[in-house]
Formats: sequence, C-alpha cells, structure tokens
Amino acid sequence: MAERVNTVIVGGGQAGLAMSAHLRSQGVEHLVLERHRVAERWRSARWDSLVANGPAWHDRFPAQEFAGIGGDDFATRDDVIAYFESFADAIGSPVRCGVEVTSVTRQTGTAAFLVETSHGQLEAQNIVAATGPFQTPVIPPLVPDTPGITQIHSAQYRNPDQLGDGGVLVVGAGSSGSQIADELLRSGRRVFLSIGPHDRPPRRYRGKDFVWWLGVLGKWALKTPPQGREHVTIAVSGAHGGETVDFRRFAARGMTLLGMTARHDGGVMHFADDLARNIMAGDDNYLGLLDEADAYVAANGIDLPEDPAARLIGSDPDCMTRPVRSLDLAAEGVSTIIWATGYKQDFDWLKLACFHGDGRPQHKEGIAEVPGLYFLGLPWLSMRGSSFIWGVWEDAARLAGDIAARHGTAP
Repeated sequence: MAERVNTVIVGGGQAGLAMSAHLRSQGVEHLVLERHRVAERWRSARWDSLVANGPAWHDRFPAQEFAGIGGDDFATRDDVIAYFESFADAIGSPVRCGVEVTSVTRQTGTAAFLVETSHGQLEAQNIVAATGPFQTPVIPPLVPDTPGITQIHSAQYRNPDQLGDGGVLVVGAGSSGSQIADELLRSGRRVFLSIGPHDRPPRRYRGKDFVWWLGVLGKWALKTPPQGREHVTIAVSGAHGGETVDFRRFAARGMTLLGMTARHDGGVMHFADDLARNIMAGDDNYLGLLDEADAYVAANGIDLPEDPAARLIGSDPDCMTRPVRSLDLAAEGVSTIIWATGYKQDFDWLKLACFHGDGRPQHKEGIAEVPGLYFLGLPWLSMRGSSFIWGVWEDAARLAGDIAARHGTAP
C-alpha cells in the first residue's frame, strides 16, 4: 500500500529546501525526495575552484547566513554545500536521500497523485517539481568522436590537471565558460574561447556590487526577459575576490577569442563573423548599467564615490580586428573541447498533461494548470531572480501559501 503524505517535493537542492522550510512554517506535512544527496549539483556538477557568483550577503536564504565568511566574500563550492546541509538540519527538513522519483501520475478516480520511486510508492495531494534549471547538460552535435579530441560539458570539468596535454577550446562565454577559460589560461594552457551574445555587468560600481544595483534598479523583479534577450547569457564571476569579466583582458593575456561556433568539418571548427559585434554589445550592456546607476544616484541624492575608471574600455585585440574564422584543431594542438552550452529541462518522470509542445512546463508563476502541481526554481518562474537562492525563497513562500490555502492549513 502506498505511503500517504500531503505534499511531495522532488529535489533536495536550494528549491526543495526553500519549499520545505515554508511548508513547515505553514504546518503542511511533506517529504523531500532527493535521488542523490542534498545540494548534489554543487557536489558533482561544479568545478573544484567554483565560487558563488554573488556575495554572501546576497546569495543566501534570508533565514540563514553563511558561517565563517564575510558578507562581501564569495562562498566556495564547499561553503555552499555545507550551507545547504546545515540549513536542512536546522529546519528539520524531512529529506530522504537516495530516493529517485521515476513517475508521477494522477491516481485514478481521485485528486491525488501516485508517486513511483526507487523505494516504493507514495500518494500525495500536491507535487512540487524542484529539480532546478541544471538538469541535462547540452552538447551540440557538431563534432563527431575524433581520436585525439576529448569533449566534455562544463558540468564534467573539475580542474586543469584533469585534462590531457594540449590546448583547449571552450565553447560558450557565460559565467561558466568565461571562468573555466580564465582558470585554464592561468594554469598555462593555450586557450581558445568561442563567444556569443552576452550581458557583461560590472562586478562593482561606485562601491556597490552589481547584485545591489540590479535590486535598486528593479531588474531582479523583471517578470520577463527583454525582448530578443531570452537566450542571452551573462558573464559574471566571483572568482579572485570578484572581478568584472573582461574579454579584452583575456586576449591581452594570451587567450584567442572567437565568434560563435558555427560548424565542424574535417577536423576544422568554423566560427561566425560576429566576435566584435558580440563583444561590443556586451560593452553596451555594461556601460548602459553604469548610466542607469549614475541616474539612480543623481535622482535619489545618494552619496557614493565617483568611479570614472569603470568606464575605461581597453583596446581591441588582434583577434577582434582580424577574427579567426576557422580553427584546425590538430594543427593548433587543441586536444580538449569544453562545451559551456547550458542545460535542458528533464521532466520525463512527470507523466501529466502539463507541458507545452516544446516540453516547457505550463504554469503561471509556478502554479501548474494541473491542480496540486507546482514548479519551483526555474529561470524566470515569476521574475528574473527566480532561479537564484534568494529568489527561490520568495517563490517558495508564495507557493507554500497556495498549498496551505488549498488544504486549510494556512495560519
């Protein structure tokens, strides 16, 4: 006979724990099912030297601070894992690790869901899909298996010593790609970086971190991405104490910058003629944020120091003015391709009519069209901040309130 519980949360990362905390405060009985360990993605799908992209005062739950680091510091991977472990313990979250959910269906003749797991069945009135945005790594099918070339996704990268000898082509220049390329360059590797459209915010401006500026300028609260920017990545880093990502500086240190990866043919990679355009568009994004920040300071009479050096843009390197359009991998000594090309969602276990034709979940700010089904932790779920630690906390509070109201347990 199936075990009965009011709400099943699928996923024991930041989204699942945030929901667990709010359901506990609402008095809603629940279980958190995690197929591996709490914060598993931080354990097994991040590189060794990764730090959070935002300072510790910002990238956390409001209910708990990081232990042992300052508010302006950037939490390491181990700090983040310990943070979520301690938070789960502190709230007494009913997490069951090592339990994989294999299917969720509607219980015939009832409003309940039948949850099939690797450890038996459960019956639940509500399901919260909290498996996050980093589900299935995507590697474009451009380069066939080739002797002498190792291909990995950024989720599989750990450190430079993991890779065989030779140069490295990094495809994708968002936060992961730009940081990995920088680390490889610092290790002495020859590095090629393929850059597409991106936002490139300042790490700090006028004494404030860019996450603070996004808050006061109302950008975290945006409900939808700007038109035409839905798939534009963001190049930001907390590494080395937090530095603005500057591709021109990468090139000045010896990195070869390339346009978007277009195709592979006979051992040769070909790139679009868009490198300069992409970098200059990133500059426009960067300078635009500085302009908005200055306008905010002036309008509100805030006393913040001037920062004229932030507006200095370096000279264009040769690889921008004379772009490399093709790269013979063997001739250039490239032995590894790292695909920092993002992830796709995977809800194969959710056997319900709750998806668009392209596989995206159907929901309104996390509340699905199927009664009792909720999504949490996805990008732009209700706002720009929805996939960030603090943002998922806010969404979880709202969804937990909806669950409590449905079942009459709201205080």
